[in-house]
Amino acid sequence: MLKLESKIGTIESRDEKIYNFLTDFNNFEKLVPEDKVRNWEADGDTCRFTVDGIGQTGVRILEKEPFKLIKLAGIDNKFNFYFWIQLKMVAENDTKIRLTAHVDIPPVMEPVAKKPLQKFLNTLVDQLSKYSF
Repeated sequence: MLKLESKIGTIESRDEKIYNFLTDFNNFEKLVPEDKVRNWEADGDTCRFTVDGIGQTGVRILEKEPFKLIKLAGIDNKFNFYFWIQLKMVAENDTKIRLTAHVDIPPVMEPVAKKPLQKFLNTLVDQLSKYSF
């Protein structure tokens, strides 16, 4: 299983606000690139969407630890992956964020997939760092 970690980002907000935003999949649509993701549907702890070049897929929340950790997983058999969002408030309106992905792909595909997946994680951290919570 391929493990990737994003860079550590800084969000100028409280961990509670960020956590509450990220545990509502209706908010995730604002973070994904419109030119790559279509047909977004969210309800409770799950969401489904279509990714250009991949097809329909989805994500569900597996575990939540208030204001610190959100564990997500894919909900179909196309891609077996887990995704963790870690938050750590270090000062008032100063929260660090790191994303970790575990992706089950054949070892022969790892060199091809690693760079785009790493870029995706870092881009998501950048988008969250700029978002106004």
